[in-house]
Formats: sequence, C-alpha cells, structure tokens
Amino acid sequence: MDDQLRIILIIIVSVSIFGLLVFVLVKNYIRNKINQLVEDEDKKNLE
Repeated sequence: MDDQLRIILIIIVSVSIFGLLVFVLVKNYIRNKINQLVEDEDKKNLE
C-alpha cells in the first residue's frame, strides 16, 4: 500500500507541475497578444 500511495503522489505532483507550466505559458502568450492588439489599435487611432 505504501508504494501505491507514493506512486499516486508522484503522479499528482507531476501533473500539477505540468499544468502550472502550461498555465503560465498560455497566460504569457495571451497577455502578449492582447498588448500587441492594443498597441496596433492605438497606432490606428493616432493616424
């Protein structure tokens, strides 16, 4: 039972770290896209 619990905990921690990494990457990508769109819109408005 002890080995099964350890394996389950390793899987949970691994999936959590992977999910956090994907979340951070997607968040940064979306933030950069939004900033780029805002800058493009500001340039249009200035012209």
